[in-house]
Amino acid sequence: MDVTEALAIGAAGVGAGAINAVVGSGTLITFPVLLALGYSPLTANVSNNVGLVPGALAGTWGYRRELRGQRHRVISLGAFSLTGGLSGAALLLLLPASVFDAVVPVLIALALVLVVLQPRLAERRTDPAPGVERRPPLRLGIFGIGVYGGYFGAGQGILLLGTLGIAIRDSLQRLNALKNLLAFLVNFVAALVFMVAADVDWAVAGLIALGSVFGGFLGARYGRRLSEPALRAVVVAVGLTAIVRLTVG
Repeated sequence: MDVTEALAIGAAGVGAGAINAVVGSGTLITFPVLLALGYSPLTANVSNNVGLVPGALAGTWGYRRELRGQRHRVISLGAFSLTGGLSGAALLLLLPASVFDAVVPVLIALALVLVVLQPRLAERRTDPAPGVERRPPLRLGIFGIGVYGGYFGAGQGILLLGTLGIAIRDSLQRLNALKNLLAFLVNFVAALVFMVAADVDWAVAGLIALGSVFGGFLGARYGRRLSEPALRAVVVAVGLTAIVRLTVG
């Protein structure tokens, strides 16, 4: 790895960390960069996952104020994220990548629809108070997204935000904070599996980690200032870009 490649990987880590803190889909920055530099898809995927864990933690810490009062959600949903992430990481090591490739753009598109329609759907709900969630469907959805996140992860944040927005009546910024924590749990448990059972390029993972920590704090700092319409617009813009990147190549 020469200096130019190292700078490219580090810069991609910064961008990925920032986007993950605000929306998600940071993998769509780092993963293509690693492929362009000649890394195999599996090595790129697992090294990227391991490298983005510190950035995910930084983004979660940056949104700690919005996490206040959500302890019961973290405990309830976190277990499903951890289980799903562990299952997804195992699938990555056992199944061909083509199994999920075809459905990734569809899942992201569905999440975007949920994010866009969430305000209207929330107005029609009859929950007795803010913060009441539809537990069985929500937990199943969180588990499924965890499986996907452990397997690949691009668009995991958008899927989480769309699902949480439909199932829970709360502000988008608070749901974004919860999304960051759940995504971190998925990435963390998947990284543990990859460190033990996969071929991690530690130089790549280290550069992405350094960049993503800086990007995570940066994204959280400015993302928290966005109004709900602005944050929703960012989610849609990143999601559409993710779909194009995945379908066009």
